[in-house]
Amino acid sequence: MRSIDHFNLRSFDLNLLVAFDALITERSVTKAARRLKLGQPAMSHALSSLRLLLNDEILVRVGTTMQPTTRALALAPRLRELLVQIQGALTPEATFDPLREERIVRLGFSSELEILLMPALTAHLREHAPGIRLLTRLTGRSDVHAMLDNAELDLAVGCFDFGLERHRGIRLFEQTLACCFNPALVRMRLPITEEAYVTRPHALMTLKDDIHGCLSEALARIGRELNVALAASDFLTVLAAAAEAPVLATLPARMARLYAPLFGLTIAAVPLDLRVPAVAMVWSARNDRDPASAWLREAVRTVLAARDLPQARRRERKLTA
Repeated sequence: MRSIDHFNLRSFDLNLLVAFDALITERSVTKAARRLKLGQPAMSHALSSLRLLLNDEILVRVGTTMQPTTRALALAPRLRELLVQIQGALTPEATFDPLREERIVRLGFSSELEILLMPALTAHLREHAPGIRLLTRLTGRSDVHAMLDNAELDLAVGCFDFGLERHRGIRLFEQTLACCFNPALVRMRLPITEEAYVTRPHALMTLKDDIHGCLSEALARIGRELNVALAASDFLTVLAAAAEAPVLATLPARMARLYAPLFGLTIAAVPLDLRVPAVAMVWSARNDRDPASAWLREAVRTVLAARDLPQARRRERKLTA
């Protein structure tokens, strides 16, 4: 690929190329000025500038008409092709078609959001956008913004902030917690009391060197500690531990509703006021108007809404029973 001499090109008024094309098309200064919505003096000045820069008359009078010179006729198709390419690059692309789109999208997640969202999102894409492939990775709150800035991620879903001007985001939902346990190993009456909850051994999720893991800030806020037997980096490990050991597993309520029954676990409310950050979807401002990115963001919202629908219907049935 040939390099561009930006310095010399800067001194050339690229609008003259548009004027050249209009002059060759109309073969009249007056009509070219009308086409470009310019005054005739401005169009005449553009023709004079072109003649000076190209060292060619461009248009010459033949009888009662203006005719292009030999050099102008040779330049015209090349410059027209260039202008068409520029117009195509600057004009918004055709309507986005997810069935035809081919690309790899890089997604970042915090803690449980990957396993909460990815199975259903993958199924959704297989049906509606089979050419979009997903590459996911676990992403920390301290890393997510730099990764979006560096294009290491196209989209991030988790307990992330989006207050910076160079990022965009929406809050997806507020998180609530639930605990689950194997009723054959943990004999507890429901609802669980605060004292029983605090003293029982726990299995928690952690992404850092902290035995209280993702609940450390929430517990510190109310001045309590838990009897933690296991802090693991994966939610399936926490659920599997609760299935085989006499421990309480505390995790986001959405996760508990989806996966605890698969492990034969009973779900119960957490008796402490443990407030955890809301879940948000965050992306770089440069992707804000990209049609594929916008479509994928809407797909994430659609999938999460479908996840919530069965639970909402169960609540409605309870209210009408």
